[in-house]
Amino acid sequence: MLRLTPILLAIAYAIVMYRISVWRTHRELDAKSTELADPELKRMTDRLAAALDVARVPVYIYEIDPVNGLAAPDGRIFITRGFYRKFRNGEVSAEEMASVIAHELGHVALGHARRRMIDFSGQNAMRAALMMLLNRFIPFIGAWIANALTALLASRLSRADEYEADEYAAALLTKAGIGIGPQKSLFHKLEDLTQQRAGVVPAWLMSHPKTDERIAALEALEQRWERG
Repeated sequence: MLRLTPILLAIAYAIVMYRISVWRTHRELDAKSTELADPELKRMTDRLAAALDVARVPVYIYEIDPVNGLAAPDGRIFITRGFYRKFRNGEVSAEEMASVIAHELGHVALGHARRRMIDFSGQNAMRAALMMLLNRFIPFIGAWIANALTALLASRLSRADEYEADEYAAALLTKAGIGIGPQKSLFHKLEDLTQQRAGVVPAWLMSHPKTDERIAALEALEQRWERG
């Protein structure tokens, strides 16, 4: 029984962390967001809603500065104030903003948003269990190995999710008559932003696949559709 104690503690820790993470996420988003009220972007979201055969797409402005988009576990889509400011300044088009919203809708439709919350708590639990076990045999180094393994797992999960959400968005944008072009042009702009900031990666690109790889995947998808 004593040998199972670290594993049982890790499972209990994962459950507690999941519940706390969900509660914190909802509280943070509710406190710092308002529903999007932009006529031009509403025309875009209406086109996405029609393509999905739903009444509306719930999009909110999240009052933080980093350029980012995200999907909450409850299905709401959020665009940060910093990203929306880029649109208002003319640096990002309405179609490109629609591509971000479509991408986040992909995370919701494919179950990524809810699963990521579970994955996060699960990864923390795995890290804790590995630390307990490895530190028995290789003190100090065990903690480093546990952190490295869980970070590698998180990276692989994130990259897979992003490619899947990109493909979902491409299909939705095509059905809505917007096309894949805005996805690719936005990726190019975000890469330019990275270079302008002397190699500092924008928040929207953190833990995402490389921009040129995502564009190449979209172009390969277009070619498959043309052949089909």
